[in-house]
Amino acid sequence: MQAEPMAQTTFDEQLRGWRSESSLKTVIGGVGTATSSKSYSQMELLDMFKVTDRRIRSIFLHSAIDRRYLTLPGTDEGRSLRTETQSELLNKHRRCATDMGARAIQACLDSLGAHTSDISFLCCVTTTGFLSPGLSAYICRELGLAADCARLDVVGMGCNGGLNALNVTSAWAQANPGKLAIMLCAEICSAGYVIDDTLRASVVNSLFGDGAAALGLMAMGADKAAGSAIVRFHSRIITEAIGAMRYDWDEFHGKFSFFLDPEIPYVVGANVEGVIDGLLLGTGLRRSRIAHWIIHSGGKKVIDAIRINLGLSAYDLRHTTSVLRDYGNLSSGSFIFSYKRLINEAKTLPGDYGIMITMGPGSTIESALLQW
Repeated sequence: MQAEPMAQTTFDEQLRGWRSESSLKTVIGGVGTATSSKSYSQMELLDMFKVTDRRIRSIFLHSAIDRRYLTLPGTDEGRSLRTETQSELLNKHRRCATDMGARAIQACLDSLGAHTSDISFLCCVTTTGFLSPGLSAYICRELGLAADCARLDVVGMGCNGGLNALNVTSAWAQANPGKLAIMLCAEICSAGYVIDDTLRASVVNSLFGDGAAALGLMAMGADKAAGSAIVRFHSRIITEAIGAMRYDWDEFHGKFSFFLDPEIPYVVGANVEGVIDGLLLGTGLRRSRIAHWIIHSGGKKVIDAIRINLGLSAYDLRHTTSVLRDYGNLSSGSFIFSYKRLINEAKTLPGDYGIMITMGPGSTIESALLQW
């Protein structure tokens, strides 16, 4: 008798079956942040940069930023900030990213009640300096992590890179239940500064700060999960705006220079609603069900564009705006600083939903859906 052929199932059907059988949840259980020891007011920076142009001073003073943590060089004989070479900037990035990154991870471990020996996977994100070996190798040496710790370095993705890395780290945790995965963002934006009197450089110099932030993830049974569970991710790249945020080589200064297009708020505003609709598609959730919004502190105009296009309130974005006020734009780690403030607030309830949003070069908008 000829055997009856087996029924064919589609990939989507297999995936739905696996999800229904799996009770594992990838949970963000810990968070930690770190900065340099010195912060500066915008007025102090204007004086240090010796800015007299009224347009540039207005950019600094109307940025919705009070203070930023920066690692600046000393002054020369004329009491002007000393010019750093590209080599010095790269060395500063390596030194400071390793130090702040290690402190952020230790703070994350402390919040979990865990130890460095518990780390099985480390993903490091940075755009403000190139390293080979990557930052993860320097962090492993600094913290004495196990030689068999799995590692990944995400380099060059910019301000959206933290959620790209969180996606990968979440997938690793899901594939390795019960093992601790750490995702670190370490951005030394002062290692990407060009100090001159051009409008291009001044926009960048008025906005970014230095900082590191880490999240601890683990996949565990739903009955044991404590923290915010990652439900899904959704991404959109807007390639027609590929040059809106970018690094260029500046021949005159002999170093890399970051560029921000004035049209960025409009690019983000025009596309963010579609990204969130895609994130919630098939979940049965409406935006009104989202209790918590954790959004990258990209700048006042960008935050306003998101608030208006998503119909959010100032209260919804209180942590995003307060992080911008107190730290400036911390690139890939900004949203983690906001997430930490939400956790410290202790207002999340079981069953609450939250959305994370980051924006950066590409141009790219990343999003993630969480549930407590």
